[in-house]
Order: sequence, then C-alpha cells, then structure tokens
Amino acid sequence: MHDIRAVRADPAAFDAAMARRGLPAQSAMLLALDDARREAIRGTEAAQTRRNELSRDIGAAMKRGDAAEAERLKAEVAAIQERAASNLPAIREAELNAGLETLPNILDADVPEGRDETANVVMHQHGEARIPNFEARQHFELGEALGLMDFATATRLSGSRFVVLKGALARLERALGQWMLGLHTDTHGYTEVNPPLLVNAAALYGTSQLPKFEEDLFKAGDHYLIPTAEVPLTNLVADQVIPEPLEPLRYTALTPCFRSEAGSAGRDTRGMLRQHQFSKVEMVSVTRPEESAAEHERMTGCAEAVLTALGLSWRRMFLCAGDTGFGSARTYDLEVWLPGQKAWREISSCSNCRDFQARRMKSRFKRGKDMVFLHTLNGSGVAVGRALIAVMETHQQADGSILVPEVLRPWMGTDIIRR
Repeated sequence: MHDIRAVRADPAAFDAAMARRGLPAQSAMLLALDDARREAIRGTEAAQTRRNELSRDIGAAMKRGDAAEAERLKAEVAAIQERAASNLPAIREAELNAGLETLPNILDADVPEGRDETANVVMHQHGEARIPNFEARQHFELGEALGLMDFATATRLSGSRFVVLKGALARLERALGQWMLGLHTDTHGYTEVNPPLLVNAAALYGTSQLPKFEEDLFKAGDHYLIPTAEVPLTNLVADQVIPEPLEPLRYTALTPCFRSEAGSAGRDTRGMLRQHQFSKVEMVSVTRPEESAAEHERMTGCAEAVLTALGLSWRRMFLCAGDTGFGSARTYDLEVWLPGQKAWREISSCSNCRDFQARRMKSRFKRGKDMVFLHTLNGSGVAVGRALIAVMETHQQADGSILVPEVLRPWMGTDIIRR
C-alpha cells in the first residue's frame, strides 16, 4: 500500500515509479480521490460544529419558551444526523484505498529496466551448466521409469497438475523438506513456525495477494488455502505495534502450498514444475527499515547455501522492472540448472517488500515517540518439489539411477535410488 502523503508531496516521482512498472500516470486519479476524502472530512467537521451550535440554540429557545423555534432547530439537527449516518468520509476513504491497493510497490532505484524476464541480469553463477556424457532424462522420465512417480493415478484422483510419489522418491521429498528446515533453524537462525494452512481474507490482503490475485487462490468456505507460508508468517506482526526490534525477526516453515496456476495455462503441463499442491520451506524476515537491504542479501545467501549443499549448479538473477512481483521493491531469483531440460529454471525467489506490506497490515514499531512501519522480506528456502526435480536431474546416472546428495543420506539410509 502506498502513502497518499508521499504521492501528494511528489506526484511526478510517483508517476515515474509507476511508469517503470509499465503503468500510466496514477497521481491525478489518486489525488482527486484524496481531495474528495478531505472534502468529506471537512463537511463532517463543519456539520459537527453546526450541530453543537444548534444544541446550544435549542437550549436557549426552550428557556425562553419558544417551542416552535426549538422544534425547527431540532429538525435541523435530525437532518444533520441523517447525513452523518451515511458516513461519507468512510466511503471516500474506501474509494481512495481501492485506488491505492491495486498499484504495485515502488521499485528500488537500481532495479534493472526491462519489460520481461529477458532483461533480468545474472549477478553470479555457482557451478557449470553441465551436460552429461549420456542422454539426460527429465525428472518425470526418471521417476516413471523407476516406478516411483505416478501422474496418471494423481489425475484420476484429483485432475491435472498433481502427482503421486512413492517409495524412495516420496522419502527423498520428505528428506529434502526436513533437512532444509533444520538447516534454516539450526544454522541460519530462523525460528520454526507451524502455521495454519487456512487463512482469512485479511491475511491475504496484508501480503497483497488480495484483491489483485484472487483467481490464483483456492477458497474453502470463508477461508483460503495458503499459496505460500509467507502469508501466515508475515501476518504474525499484523495489527501489531512492537518495541523496536534490536535484531530482525526471522521465521521459517515447511508447509504444503496451494495455487490454482490460473495464469499458467499450457505452461509446464508435464512433470512437477508447476503443481496445484506442493511443499515449500519459506523464510520471512521482519526488520527495521535501515536493515532490510542487508537482510535481503543474507536471506538470499541462506537459500543459496541449500543449493550448494545439494551439489546443484545455480545462478542468482536480479529481476528487471517488468518481471518484479507486485509487492516487491526488489527481487533476486535463484535458478538451478536442469540437465534433463537443458535449461535454467527458478527454484527460489527472495524479495524485499520494504514497508509495502506493513502499511497494509498496520505493522509498526516504536522508535522513541514515533511510530515507524516495519520492513518485510520473504524468500523460498527452497521449493521442495523443484529441489527434488533438480536433485533427480543433476545426480542421475546413465542407468537411470539417482545418487543421493551426501547431506540427505542420513535421512534416506542409502546413497542411491534405483529400480
């Protein structure tokens, strides 16, 4: 959410910020809505002043026995109260918020320019884009050949974009999630949280999934299934005024996530890359404003440590203006090399939202006598299904077996998966 005072202070700068997002000028519309809100407030205050005056005049008329005048004044008071009942300032406030809440976050000044992912910038790369000396298979070819990955049964049970994992692959997926969660808690200093998987609309509004991205959500009665644990973890500080945090608040969770993939028709229809249900280890940090930039680098490093430990080749991408998410001021994507696909694919996204979410959630801290909005950050640490894909394709052998990364062997009880 944006601060209308900042828009009013420099409308040209706000319009320039929206132009980087590919949007037309917005300030004139927003300021007109704010003018209407201010006028409604002034009208309400003037009506209140007039009602106080009338109350005194009614008392004076009754003292002098002028019943007719008292009744006339009472009628005027009733008319003022009837107009007040419409609560015009609240209506105008809601109209202004409706204009503000659909506009994306302002990008950091150094975010690369560009309209789409082709303008994203490679910041650095770990490992090589290796091609094995045999014909590498994609993860679903490996899984089906092992008899441990069943898409046909999942489709019969639930429809497209689901999978049934069996045996060693089910165990490998579980091992990945548990190992990553332990790494972030024991080594990286995150506090483990077991959050609800169903949240209300207010929580999704706070992290900016609502109202703009409702079609991507699964609704269950009055609740929504979480699209990511970012939603409940970030909302731990919603509607809170906390003491000034001396250290960033860091939370992590391993949860199922649910997405309708409404905007992905026809994309990645084979395999596990884009599922309606998947597991993810999420990281969320809540910081003072001056600490969020350093925390973003730290968080991204925590995700990178996962990929390095799994023996994967990866690279960090700085997303351009046209590819940065709605609520983010800057985003780094981590892409992993998939030998079976012969392509780099996203496996983690780490974003600094600055105070954008905190304004929506009303999340603040006290600094002396001042109230300051917190900064929020979120990142995948990492998507478990995509990590499974990367491990399978990276560590596949010519005979179709899969070497288990050393860090996972205590969880697996074996160093190789074979039919």
